[in-house]
Amino acid sequence: MQKVIRRTALARNQAQRKARIAAKKEQREEWKESLRQRFIQERLRLDAEREERLRRREDWMRGPLAPKRDAGVQAEYYGSLPPEALQMPKVPKHLRRKYINFAPGDRVCIMKGRDKGKICEIVRVDPETETVTVKDQNMADVHTPKWLNEAYGSQRPYNTLALPIPMDDVRLVVALDDPVTGNARDVLVEHIHAGGPFLERPYGSTTPRHTRYIAGDNIEIPWPKENQAPQFKDQPWDTLRMEVETPTWIPSLLHPPFESSILDELRNKYSKYRTRHDPEWVEAKKLEDLKEEYLKTRTLLTPKGELRAKRLKEKEEARKAKLDADGNYIMDKETANFIERFMQQKAAKEQTPAA
Repeated sequence: MQKVIRRTALARNQAQRKARIAAKKEQREEWKESLRQRFIQERLRLDAEREERLRRREDWMRGPLAPKRDAGVQAEYYGSLPPEALQMPKVPKHLRRKYINFAPGDRVCIMKGRDKGKICEIVRVDPETETVTVKDQNMADVHTPKWLNEAYGSQRPYNTLALPIPMDDVRLVVALDDPVTGNARDVLVEHIHAGGPFLERPYGSTTPRHTRYIAGDNIEIPWPKENQAPQFKDQPWDTLRMEVETPTWIPSLLHPPFESSILDELRNKYSKYRTRHDPEWVEAKKLEDLKEEYLKTRTLLTPKGELRAKRLKEKEEARKAKLDADGNYIMDKETANFIERFMQQKAAKEQTPAA
């Protein structure tokens, strides 16, 4: 039985070690994919800026002889961004923010870009890329495929859309009462921290469950109110509530919730990771251990083993005979006489005057 316990513990430790290694490998692969997406996004931006500079310089140098660029194959969507501009790179899971302190309906101020200093409202929050999309700001013409335009009924090959903005490039705008004048004014919140209390939200709500505060002052920032609760329509394939709430099994103390054979179907009966076994199997393993210990003691029944055990027993008895009631060794007469003679000779030398 001890071997089984040791084997189970070893298998569990190995499984945990493999799981840690696999988790680290997954984090590295996720980080590599995030870097690859960032490089692609940055490459698109740099290529667009470089091409724009070259075209602007060429138009300035040639003047009336400058080529007409909004013609040919790219005539319909010349000057627009590719669709990849709308997809920001995802942040790895182990590096994402624990709390997202922005929600649709919040008022924010843009701190970077061509719309720097403008206050607008958040329309969408993406926790995977840690970006926000604001209303009527950071707009750009994006070239969309033909099939997508047909699906939305658009006739133009490009659409003016709002590009996502990183959360670090916006600041929350909160209306606070001025302690001097008593009037409410907009305040730009630089740092926000989140914590409890954690509140329940209706199903489908986009408002986070945690509470956010202004760092340093611990002033609670209320979440924006949702315009209306999400409406869900019943579909023919939905399960009826009556069927869900109908009890199909009543627990009892006389019978287990399921047959013991079901557990063997769900999990291997003799798995090396299993810590609970059948009583009969445990008793059989204990009998095997006892049998193994008995076979080890059988080696003492040989003549050589009996002689060795006898001598060890005599030595142990002789050692115990030399001990007193307190467990200290008893001094024999020869040693006591030697010490007595030594002490007498030492005392005699001290009494004899020096010549």
